[in-house]
Amino acid sequence: MRPTLIAAFATTTLTAFPGFTATPAEVVTTYADIAEATYGDSLTTAQALQVAVDALIAAPSEEAMQAARTAWLAARVPYQQSEAFRFGNPIVDDWEGRVNAWPLDEGLIDYVDDSYGESEENPLSDLNVIATPKFTLSGKAIDATQITPEFLSNTLQEANGIEANVATGYHAIEFLLWGQDLNGTGPGAGNRSYTDYLQGDGCTHGNCDRRAAYLKAATDLLVTDLQEMVANWTATGAARAAVTTDPTAGLQAILTGMGSLSYGELAGQRMKLGLMLNDPEEEHDCFSDNTHNSTFYDGLGIQNVYLGHYKRIDGTEVSGASIAELVAEKDAATDAQLQAELAATMVALGAIKTAAEGGMHYDQMIAPGNAEGDALVMGGVNALMTQTASIQRAMSVLGLSGGSIEGSDSLDNPNAVFQ
Repeated sequence: MRPTLIAAFATTTLTAFPGFTATPAEVVTTYADIAEATYGDSLTTAQALQVAVDALIAAPSEEAMQAARTAWLAARVPYQQSEAFRFGNPIVDDWEGRVNAWPLDEGLIDYVDDSYGESEENPLSDLNVIATPKFTLSGKAIDATQITPEFLSNTLQEANGIEANVATGYHAIEFLLWGQDLNGTGPGAGNRSYTDYLQGDGCTHGNCDRRAAYLKAATDLLVTDLQEMVANWTATGAARAAVTTDPTAGLQAILTGMGSLSYGELAGQRMKLGLMLNDPEEEHDCFSDNTHNSTFYDGLGIQNVYLGHYKRIDGTEVSGASIAELVAEKDAATDAQLQAELAATMVALGAIKTAAEGGMHYDQMIAPGNAEGDALVMGGVNALMTQTASIQRAMSVLGLSGGSIEGSDSLDNPNAVFQ
């Protein structure tokens, strides 16, 4: 995104209708409307990815591989904005791991470089199910001859109860489109060849038919999972009912989700931790080098929720009564400060995005000795931490005390990270 457009996101502020006073019921309705639209756009872009994947499998080529990658990148834009609905909504939290779990032991899925090694904590970390149609899991013989969405979701996902056994969702698909990024903290993303999907002569790394079956199954499953979440936010959906039936509880969910994504998840787990460890395995979209975008759109999702505004992928806008209006009515100074801090965060995350688009990707930013990269990442971390304090004040202003914001050892107890 060009800097001028980033500036536009950064300066977005709420414009209330003259004489209009929002009610909690109206605010949670707007929130549910934005959730429905955001997940709806996530579904639409996942369906476009599905079409591109089917085309790649039907006729593998460099052009088809690039088209599938482009579709995956486009699908991340609305989905990352939806992460603001996590942490305060149990229906979303119980579902989220199926579509966006990370990091993953990619050796579970497909071939990996010899340097990958075995994991002492995860005996399935080098299973390579694509090359292994039959294996044993917890003493039980598993027939993986047919790689289907049901097999991925019911058997392979979090196999042996290990979270790193991620078999489904965006990141499994990302790995199958890009392959491992073997560049460490140097330039370059994964570079899987389209020949990994050629059937018959020219197939590289073997099992191209099973690799294609896995990619199709994972993509089809992503579409199905997103259809489920869209339905949860429709007029009769359970997630909508959960936040609108009791508006006070709904307000708590809104601010808990904003604060937890801002602090523990984004500032802590996704940004500060990788910087502390100088570890590119800790970057969120590590195979594709898309982390600068996933981080930026996470931040935008938080701002969307507070301002009660979302711009859809077709350019239309969904907006209505916002939590910002409720806070402003109680304490205009707190609202003004939080809106300014949300805008400042978008400037900081936009700087990371601009630097990546200029050639210094996120994994390079967290490299040891990269002072410029360190400053960019810490600029985002500090801005997110600052706005979280104001989110907590907004909770207090509205008399909300039932929720707790997610913490992170990398922020709260950094010494524990190295123990």
